[in-house]
Amino acid sequence: MRLALHEPDIAGNVGTLIRTATCFGVAVDLIEPMGFPYSDRALARSAMDYAALAEVVRHADWDAFHATTRGRIVLATTLGAIPLPEMVFRPDDVILLGSEGAGVPEAVHNAADIRVRVPMRAGVRSLNVAITGGILLAEARRQTGWDQMPG
Repeated sequence: MRLALHEPDIAGNVGTLIRTATCFGVAVDLIEPMGFPYSDRALARSAMDYAALAEVVRHADWDAFHATTRGRIVLATTLGAIPLPEMVFRPDDVILLGSEGAGVPEAVHNAADIRVRVPMRAGVRSLNVAITGGILLAEARRQTGWDQMPG
């Protein structure tokens, strides 16, 4: 399982997601360009010392990422999609999160193998991307086996 962030805008969210993914034993793919200069300093507060434990792969753009991806691309979206309680995750899924400001472009949305949404009350727009990532990773790891996480 992997967590992919498409053109993230906010260093704090990226750091939080790197920390979360590391705790769940999941690698992180960062799809550039990013809305901030990627550095240890930019991530220091939110990733804390977890960045050293994380498996992070940076990709120059969507095409570079997509060319190397194995497994289903599971896009988190508010547009259509399977409600999370109905989603069945697989161990080789790649959970894809869009940027905080723009989500993902239509071509990326269409390239997803499956789309999932976290149910929310009516009248609210969306959750913070780091919160969404944590919710999806926790459910995906629950379904695919907590006991299968790396040491």
